[in-house]
Formats: sequence, C-alpha cells, structure tokens
Amino acid sequence: MSSVFQCGSYRLPLDRPYVMAIINTTPDSFSGDGTSGQLDRAVERAHQAIADGADMLDIGGESTRPGADSVPEAEELRRVVPLVEALSGLGVPISVDTNKTAVMHEALRAGASLINDINALRAPGAEALVASSNCGVCLMHMRGEPRSMQQAPVYQDVVGEVLHFLDERCAALRARGVENARICIDPGFGFGKTLEHNVALFDAIGSFAERAPVLVGVSRKSMIGALTGLDVSRRTTPSAVAALAAAIRGAAILRVHDVAETVSALRIWQALGDTKKQLSAPDK
Repeated sequence: MSSVFQCGSYRLPLDRPYVMAIINTTPDSFSGDGTSGQLDRAVERAHQAIADGADMLDIGGESTRPGADSVPEAEELRRVVPLVEALSGLGVPISVDTNKTAVMHEALRAGASLINDINALRAPGAEALVASSNCGVCLMHMRGEPRSMQQAPVYQDVVGEVLHFLDERCAALRARGVENARICIDPGFGFGKTLEHNVALFDAIGSFAERAPVLVGVSRKSMIGALTGLDVSRRTTPSAVAALAAAIRGAAILRVHDVAETVSALRIWQALGDTKKQLSAPDK
C-alpha cells in the first residue's frame, strides 16, 4: 500500500489520521446542520471547520440518510459547484460527496481534488472520469440505495462480503490505470447495515486498512444513538470517541460533523500516547 494518499495536487503522508469536515448544502441533513444551499452560510461553516483543525472538506449536495430521495442533477450542481469554486483556494483538499458523474465532472473542473462516492463509481462514465483526472477517490460499500437500504439488510459474512466488494472496485480502477495512492475505501457504516453489522465492520477496520487507506464516517449516526441512547443533537462527545477508536484501529480519514472535538481528542491521544511510549522505554 502507498505511504501517501494523493488527491490532485495534495500528497497526504499516511503517518497520522486526517479530519474531514462535513459541509452539507442540503435542507434535510439527518444531523440538522445542512445549509440549505445558502452559499455564504456554507462558506462560513467551511472556514470555521478549517480554523477548528480540519484537514479537508467534504461537500455534499444530496442527503444520503436512510429513506432519502435522490436530488435532481441540476439542483445538486447548483448546490455544490459554486461552493467548490468558493473554497478551492483555501489550501486544503476539497472532496465532493456525490454519485452522479456530471456532478463529479463539474466539481473537478471547479477545483475539487477528491470524489467521495457512496456508489463506488458504478454510475456510467464515473470510472473513466476519475481515471482521466488526477483526483483521489473514496469507494464506499452500500447495499441497496438510500431510500430502502435499511430495510432488513442481511449478510452471511458482513466483513468478508464488504471486503470482497471493495477489493473488486479497487481492482476495476487499477485496471483503468488509477494508482493505488489515489484510492481510499469506506466500509459504509449505516448504509445497508444493522447495528451488529456496523460493530463487526468497525472491529475489522484494521483488515480494511491492509488494503487501502480507510475513511470512517460514523459521526452522529444512528449506530451512535443505538449505543448511547442519545438523540442526534447530543451525540457530539460519543462521535468524537468513536472517531478516536477508529483512528486507533488504523483509519486514515475521519469524516466528522464536530471538527474541534475530534481534533482535540486526537491531540490528547497522540500526546499521551507519545508520553506513554517515552515512560515505558527501557533505559539505555
């Protein structure tokens, strides 16, 4: 596996976890932080995320929460492209969360450097588009589609099946000439999985990390609610704890709503981890 993750002109050494801030431009985000297509509001949120320590921004113009309907292509373009243009000069990688080839194309033209696709580039033309660019890509596993994905999903071996799917998608991109350094993977927590499936996949993050850099997105999700009994508005602390647990297991990118809390948790872990190593080191 490559020692860096390549996103366009950005080369990210894989020597620490990176925090990806979620910037929703939707009116119906499950977490209640969508900006409803208001450009100024989204730009302000992005600037605050960077000030809080975000390493990259992930812009989404279509809700993919369970039960969500698809957004027309023209509307998603209207929400996403002007925001990418407004943020592309901030000095951090801009990711676009989309499964539509036309949105990918226009986002890359506007300055995006990473395509984050819940459909793993299975839309017509998506593989070829990414192969012809220098962008990074995140391939995610999803069973079904957002509208119906949580209707009693069943697996015989959830870890094995998700690994097999992502292995196949990575191989398809490599066959088109996409370098390993440009590919990361996402097990797809909450996308066609029960709580038990999500926990099993979380425990197996290390196995996924042996294949490619792993993006983990569990921030404020229903699995956090199921494990804590907390409403979505009260999931900030447990989400930061879950992000830290993912990093400890080998996740390379943590996709989060609560940047400051996640960055603080990582800093404490890194500082105390280093101290522990120093204290336990044998005398020379």
